[in-house]
Amino acid sequence: MAAQTNTDKSSRVKNLGKFFKYTKNELKKVIWPNRKELTSYTTIVVVTCAIFAIGTWIVDSIFAKALQFIIK
Repeated sequence: MAAQTNTDKSSRVKNLGKFFKYTKNELKKVIWPNRKELTSYTTIVVVTCAIFAIGTWIVDSIFAKALQFIIK
């Protein structure tokens, strides 16, 4: 394998610098939610996760009981 030259390394550093510059510019375009919206969105996510967790638990319990019934 050939050793990397200094120009390869410097071009990588320049590309990394461009990446962070473009990322910063894109983040300036983001419309960030205010505190009320953030609280609302977080509540929706937590409630939805809880509902799906309870639903998964119920379905798992039904399958476990059915499997126990079949095995006995």
